[in-house]
Amino acid sequence: MAEALLYSFRRCPYAMRARMALAVSGAEYEHREVVLRDKPPQMLQASPKGTVPVFVTTDGEVLEESTDIMRWALARSDPEDWLDRDDPALVAANDGPFKHHLDRYKYSTRYDDVDPEEHGSAAVKYLCDLDGRLSDTPYLCGASRGFADIAIFPFVRQFANADRDWFDAQGLTNVGRWLKGLVGSELFTRIMAKHDRWFAD
Repeated sequence: MAEALLYSFRRCPYAMRARMALAVSGAEYEHREVVLRDKPPQMLQASPKGTVPVFVTTDGEVLEESTDIMRWALARSDPEDWLDRDDPALVAANDGPFKHHLDRYKYSTRYDDVDPEEHGSAAVKYLCDLDGRLSDTPYLCGASRGFADIAIFPFVRQFANADRDWFDAQGLTNVGRWLKGLVGSELFTRIMAKHDRWFAD
């Protein structure tokens, strides 16, 4: 049987959440680290849209969406019961409106007529909702980390790191604590290990 393959880019938040689910599930696969400006033809053959992550299962199925990769892994082994702590609406808000504002805040030069401060403020409004939710519980869906936490926090990390001093001044105490715990976890440290760029033999 062919080995499962993951095409990934270390700093991509979508790839981060996929790698975390694969890691916690214990799934075995070959990690192929790519450079996004020079994507390998093997990845583009599997997924012509050219974004990471791309996961090719042992059966040859191609999963192009990070949340699909997460669910594939956790359906096979979910030792921490992440699937029991999901909130599809919350994840959709992260992947939709929050990501929209995050991109225009952090990468404003890529867009025409964009005010990064306006988008930063809009993103903070979303995080205020998370902060309120985290005032009652350590994680978004209970006392332990779950699917929603892992699906969302890489994007909050990216937003926070764009201007850490400004982020820290926003008063998001609960989000800050939650983010620090997840970023400092052994699991996140493990999946952020550096890989050499993959080249075909």
